[in-house]
Amino acid sequence: MAVSRTLRRLLRVRELEEEQCHLALESAQGGLARLERALAGTVERARGGRRLVEASARTGELADRFAGLEESIGAERLAQVLSPRIEAAQEEVILLREEFLAKRVEVRQAETLIGETEAQDAVEAARRGQQALDDWHRSRQFRRAGNGSPAQSSDDLPTGREASAAEGDESPGPET
Repeated sequence: MAVSRTLRRLLRVRELEEEQCHLALESAQGGLARLERALAGTVERARGGRRLVEASARTGELADRFAGLEESIGAERLAQVLSPRIEAAQEEVILLREEFLAKRVEVRQAETLIGETEAQDAVEAARRGQQALDDWHRSRQFRRAGNGSPAQSSDDLPTGREASAAEGDESPGPET
């Protein structure tokens, strides 16, 4: 049975689905990386706010103190907003990774099925070729025999003892 066009089409569809899942996974990973960079930026923003408060404590600038406090508070609020988004993005990445791996398994299964079918076809073709050679050889033996009877198969040939007994009748043996 030759590999059908449907199986080849199935393999192609599975490969396209795998590619789409891979692109979705990469996109989700990129989004997660952006969120993590933004969270790292809020940490830096909070540090800058604390430095501003410390500097205003030495200089006595009240405006710098308020600005530093607002920077710290804003950074904390942004971190509180980003944390659940990061968790959601991590869950999405996990789900997309599992989906991608499942699609990869489906592609490998289709490849295996096609490979096994092709191997089975090759074995059948070799068997048919050998059968054709056997038939040709038998017909050649039949033509050589010229007696009109079909050629003997290897199963019909006499064994060693039977051949010796048959030859013993025709050939001279030691006389007793």
